[in-house]
Amino acid sequence: MKEFFERQISFSLFKIVLTIAITIAVFSYGVIKYYSLNKNLTHTKEQFETTSQNLQSDIKKLETHLASTTTENIFLNDFLTVLKTRNTDYKNEIEDINLTVSKLKKLTSTDPELLQKYSKIYFLNENYIPEELSLIDTSFLFRKEKPEQIHSKVKPFLEMLMLAARADGIDISVVSGYRSFGTQSTLKSQYSVLYGTNGANRFSADQGYSEHQLGTTVDFTTKKNGVMFVGFDKSPAYSWLNENAHRFGFTLSYPASNKYYIFEPWHWRFVGVEFATKLHDENKHFNEQAERDINAYLIKLFD
Repeated sequence: MKEFFERQISFSLFKIVLTIAITIAVFSYGVIKYYSLNKNLTHTKEQFETTSQNLQSDIKKLETHLASTTTENIFLNDFLTVLKTRNTDYKNEIEDINLTVSKLKKLTSTDPELLQKYSKIYFLNENYIPEELSLIDTSFLFRKEKPEQIHSKVKPFLEMLMLAARADGIDISVVSGYRSFGTQSTLKSQYSVLYGTNGANRFSADQGYSEHQLGTTVDFTTKKNGVMFVGFDKSPAYSWLNENAHRFGFTLSYPASNKYYIFEPWHWRFVGVEFATKLHDENKHFNEQAERDINAYLIKLFD
């Protein structure tokens, strides 16, 4: 029995010692681990502080670079704006130059004679012939058997006028178009024989002074008024022309009380839509205008 108790005591002591040993070992491990972790933490903190300082330094460098880059970008953007503006200015200048060149080319290719005044004042050279003439469609002629010509660039305007008049129910035809210097001379001689020199001078131009030689002038008539134009000024055709001819570039050359010839309500000259419209709207007439003012419309003659 005694031995049993001794063994029990010895076993209990062993357990106590073992427990103390384990406790000491665990505590020692904990202490070692603590110091190890604390050392690592300290090292990590040092690394963090170093990294943080480095990052702060990098951030400051980046901020400085960004500020410099921003300033440079602003400068570059302003410079780009200046270049764009300059490029636009150059483009506009080039367009203006091209437009001017185009206008000059157009002006030099347009016959200046076409807007000159000739009625008993300015002489048209006997060798003058329009650059190009075209036959007027026979459907628009009063005398189908007698061909009549018109300046080729005026022809479309005349045709539009004739079609518009007929669409409005107006009886109107062309009795005379282009006349050469020689034709006008012959015609004037015939009139002089029939009506005497003084009588012929009242309604017929001498050769070289006739607007018909330009190829831009036509005489209109109707079935009722015929080639003598009797009563044409009272006709619906004349009223229609007064109201609408300007829309197609035609204007009355010799209105009532003009200082050159008798009133010729049948005699209409092409001067361009813009100029004819101006004359119509202001109730003015071609031969009353100063030549310098007339010439301003030469470049727009066939627009």
